Amino acid sequence: MSGTTVYQFTALLQSGLKELYPEQEINQMAKLLLQHVLKVGNTQLLLMNRELLSDDQLRSLATMTQQLQQHIPIQYIMGSTFFYGLEFCVNPSVLIPRPETEELVDWILSDNASPVNVLDIGTGSGCIAISLKANLPNTQVSAWDISEAALKTARQNANQLQQIVDFQYVDVLAHQPTDEQFDCIVSNPPYVRELEKAMMEANVLEHEPHTALFVDDQDPLIFYRTIAQHGLTMLKPGGRLYFEINEYLAKEMMDLLTSLGYTSIECRKDINGKDRMMRAIK
Repeated sequence: MSGTTVYQFTALLQSGLKELYPEQEINQMAKLLLQHVLKVGNTQLLLMNRELLSDDQLRSLATMTQQLQQHIPIQYIMGSTFFYGLEFCVNPSVLIPRPETEELVDWILSDNASPVNVLDIGTGSGCIAISLKANLPNTQVSAWDISEAALKTARQNANQLQQIVDFQYVDVLAHQPTDEQFDCIVSNPPYVRELEKAMMEANVLEHEPHTALFVDDQDPLIFYRTIAQHGLTMLKPGGRLYFEINEYLAKEMMDLLTSLGYTSIECRKDINGKDRMMRAIK
């Protein structure tokens, strides 16, 4: 790779990854890796096309290319990703934030007239809780997770982004509802059934935390049912419950929330036309 220009690196990456990823995705990966290694923005990168990469830069890029060949997600390789305009640290202890989750955050922000307090259940990297706090500075935001490693990452993100969120270790399935009252409870819980594994990419299956992804085929709504039941006690009258959902279980979710007495239940599709978000009012 010696004597390689910034422009030529993309062709090298195409050659190394063509069996694993689509061409357009590899081009995007090349851009992200180059920006990361060169510590430049998109405009600067375009101006550097003919510049030679140093030996150190080439070594870093070669290592990252090998990691991509092992299906390690690029966000884990770089150690960060952007979500709702903010940069979050990510590692294999947390799920990589998805664009559809940004849509859920956007729905909450456009829907609510400044909630006094919000609870995010299964916070992972803290992307939902921190993004809400950043956009609702006068709102108290709490966030739960069962993973100490995830909570460590979430607290690190809150510190770096200078947002105050109350992160707590809570196993929601074993938790007894408290007297604490919230205007809004949001959750993106594990919802992928084991039977859906065959449809998933290797980089997700082999590297992202399974406890944050998968539920038992026999009871795929276990987290939703538990959280919705908690909401009956912990949501203020008129409080709102928001979920990211499994696209294949939207009807079952509607039935569940209806049976618990929630009203104004609405399902929304994500940018890809999949049933992905649901809101209900206590």
